[in-house]
Amino acid sequence: MIPLKDDVPSSGFPFVTIGLIVLNVLVFLYQASIGMDSERAAEAFILEFGAVPCRVTGACSVPGDFPPPLATIFTSMFMHGGLFHVAGNMLYLWIFGDNVEDTLGHGRFLVFYLVAGVAAALAQVVVHPGSRVPMVGASGAVSGVLGAYLLLFPYARVLVLLIFGFFFRIVRWPASIVLGFWIVVQFLNGLITVSVAAGDAAGGTAWFAHIGGFLAGIVLLFLMRPRRTGRL
Repeated sequence: MIPLKDDVPSSGFPFVTIGLIVLNVLVFLYQASIGMDSERAAEAFILEFGAVPCRVTGACSVPGDFPPPLATIFTSMFMHGGLFHVAGNMLYLWIFGDNVEDTLGHGRFLVFYLVAGVAAALAQVVVHPGSRVPMVGASGAVSGVLGAYLLLFPYARVLVLLIFGFFFRIVRWPASIVLGFWIVVQFLNGLITVSVAAGDAAGGTAWFAHIGGFLAGIVLLFLMRPRRTGRL
């Protein structure tokens, strides 16, 4: 299921959303350039600037320990594991981010995005504190955007591409169905990782970062959404 667009217009230009997309793409291109020169250097870059749970908890360390473990929570938000990874995250951010930015305002939205990303990373760390697998990607922060969007525009219509093997169909569904289905999938996959894996075996997708980011987005929306005031 791939979202293509929604039907909620923006009243202003989404400076922050576009800026975040550009920054993520530029970092990914830099990663790709490193990989073209040396695959080992690309892996070292991810290990150095990705958020490794056991580094964050202090259960392990790396020579020099640079950058500081807490700083990697921020640097990891702008790194990705491949073309489809960055493309998928930026597609979701492009479709849903502008309307959340429109609601919160540019400055609040930037803070919202970063805090949601931090909460997402910490959620994954709490579930797998001893993991040595680096977390990279904007998925956690984008998940926060999805959580806020679901509360703000549950009845918005989202154009979705459904793919069944060699067959595909384009449908228009309410955001509550599209994003509701998305978070259910995250929960189910998260439960599977807990039941069958722990520590380093919990590699692959950081499902609990998605869940943590989504829930953080809901909470942050209540805390940061501007209050409407009447005029006398």
